[in-house]
Amino acid sequence: MPGGLVVTGDGIGATAPKSRIAGIIMTAFAAFGGILYGYDTGTISGIIAMDDWLRTFGNHIEVSSTNPIGFYLPTPKESLVVSILSAGTFFGALGGAPTADWIGRRVGIMISCIVFSLGIALQTGASNWATFIVGRFFAGFGVGLVSTLIPMYQSECSPKWIRGAVVSGYQWAITIGLLLASVINNATKNRQNHSAWRIPISIQFIWAFVLFVGMFWLPETPRWLIKNDRPGDAARSLSRLTSLPEDDPEVQAELEDIRAALREEQERGESSYLDCFKFNKNKIAFRTLSGIFIQAWQQLTGINFIFYFGTTFFQRVGIKNPFLTQVATNIVNVFMTLPGMWGVEKFGRRSLLLWGAVVMCICEFLVAIIGVTISVSNGPGQRSLVALVCIYIAAFASTWGPIAWVITGEIFPLNIRAKAMSLSVASNWLWNWAISYATPYLVNPGAGNANLGVKVFFIWGSTCAGCIVFTYFCIPETKGLSLEQVDLLYQNSTPITSAKYRRELVAQDLHVADVLGGHEVEEKDAKQEV
Repeated sequence: MPGGLVVTGDGIGATAPKSRIAGIIMTAFAAFGGILYGYDTGTISGIIAMDDWLRTFGNHIEVSSTNPIGFYLPTPKESLVVSILSAGTFFGALGGAPTADWIGRRVGIMISCIVFSLGIALQTGASNWATFIVGRFFAGFGVGLVSTLIPMYQSECSPKWIRGAVVSGYQWAITIGLLLASVINNATKNRQNHSAWRIPISIQFIWAFVLFVGMFWLPETPRWLIKNDRPGDAARSLSRLTSLPEDDPEVQAELEDIRAALREEQERGESSYLDCFKFNKNKIAFRTLSGIFIQAWQQLTGINFIFYFGTTFFQRVGIKNPFLTQVATNIVNVFMTLPGMWGVEKFGRRSLLLWGAVVMCICEFLVAIIGVTISVSNGPGQRSLVALVCIYIAAFASTWGPIAWVITGEIFPLNIRAKAMSLSVASNWLWNWAISYATPYLVNPGAGNANLGVKVFFIWGSTCAGCIVFTYFCIPETKGLSLEQVDLLYQNSTPITSAKYRRELVAQDLHVADVLGGHEVEEKDAKQEV
C-alpha cells in the first residue's frame, strides 16, 4: 500500500518484562515516517481536481457544463503527474539498501527527510509543469528511502512479542497521512488562487521536520552497530531500548545472540543481490520471491485506485461531494487498521491475509456488478457503491495493508536483509507506478482510453482472487517466531503445514544459541525423518 520490517534473533528485549516500554515508544515514533508516505501519495488525488491547479498546469478547453472553468487535465498528463511519484519511490527503495548498509538506518532516515523536503520545495514553488514533475520525483525518491529504512529500523528495535503490532504501526501512520491529505484538500479546494494547492503541499515540510529532529534522539539499531564492529555503541543502544544497564546480563546475552547469528550468516557467505535468489535448504530464493510478490499483490488489490483517483472517479460515477466521500474512505482506512494491529498478534498473519482477500474479492465484484446495472442518478445505488467500497477498504486496512509489511520483515536473514527488503519494497512501488500510470487509460472516457469506468473493479476482484491463491501456497504462519525460528520453519515445513510446525517451535522455545549449536535442530530433524 500506500504502503515496512525485519528482525533477527528473539527480538530486542525478548526476555524483558512486557512493561518495559521505552524501546517500544522510541521504535513507534519512527512510524511517523509513514505519514510522509501516506500524505504525499494521498494529496495528489484532490490537488489535480482543484480549479487553480488546473488553470496553472492543465490544458485550455471550451467552457461547458462538464468543464465550467475552461481547463482540464488530459489523460497523459494525469497519468504522469500521479505515477512520477511512484517512479521516484521505486529508485528510492532500491537506494535504501546501500544507504542502510553504509551509513546506517537512523542517519539514512534523516537523509531521506532532506531529499523529500527538496521535492516539496520544488512543487510548492512550481509555476510550470516541468518543475512540478521534477519535484514529485524527488519527493518520491525520499518516500522510497523512508519506506525501506523505517520498517527496517522498527523491526530491528522491536521486542518479539509485539513486533507485528509495532511494524503495523507504520501502516497505520500511512493511513493517517492519507486521511490528513484528504481533510486538508477538502479545506482548501474552493480557494481560487495558488494557496488552494500550495498549502496542502507545503504542510509536508512539517512532517519531514518532525521526523528529522526526532531521529536525533533515537539510537542506531544495535544490529547495524554489531555488523559494523561497534560493540560499545551497540551496548549503549540496546541499553536505551531495554532500559537496562549496559553490563546487565540480559543486554550482554542479547548482544552475543546478535554476534552469533551474524557469524553464522557470514560463514554461509550470503550477502549479495545474487545470494537473494539462491535455491538452497534455507529457501532464500523462495523467500525473496515471496517478499517481492506479496508487495506486488498488495498493490494489485486495487487499493491505490481509490486513494489516487477516488475523487475524480466518484465524480464520474455520479456521487455528490466526492471530496467528502474521499475523506470518509480515509477515515475507514485509519480506524480499521487498528483491529489489524491487534489481530496480527492474536490470529496470526496467514489467516488474516486469506480472509482479507476473500472479503475484498467479494466487495469488488459486487461494486463492478452493481455499478454496471444502475444509472448515475440512482441515489440508493450510488450509496451502496460507497458502502461496499468502505467495506473493501476496511478489509484491506485490517489485513493486507499492515500484514504484507510484517511478512516482508520476518522472512529475511540479517546478511541479505537490506537488499531483499529493498527489492520487495521496490516491487511495491513498481506496481504502484504501473497501476497509477495505466489506470487513467483504463478508466477515463475519450479516444485511446478503455473507458472501463466502474467495470475496472472486475479487474481488482480478479486480482484479489489471485491474492487468495498466492497466500495459500506461499505464505507461512510466522506469528511469535524469531527470525532463526523462521529459518527452521522454511527448512522443515511448507506454507500449508507451517501452522502446525510453528506451534511445535513455540513449544520448544528455541533460542539463537540453541539453533546455532544445532542440538535441538538435529533432534527435531531426526524426529521429522522418523
